[in-house]
Amino acid sequence: MAGFYRELISMLERAGCKFVREGSGDHEIWYSPRTRIHFTVDKGTKSRHTANGILKQAGLKKAF
Repeated sequence: MAGFYRELISMLERAGCKFVREGSGDHEIWYSPRTRIHFTVDKGTKSRHTANGILKQAGLKKAF
């Protein structure tokens, strides 16, 4: 795993987000109880903009 993935997953889990299932390719599907939506997380997230976008979908503040 490269880039922001490990830290991103840690932040999502602390916020109560749950892993739902594997998606296509190297993507995972997660659920946020804050926003009540499902969103994708790329295991190879290397862009801070993408990482912050995932946090926004989860209802969290920018961190990168």
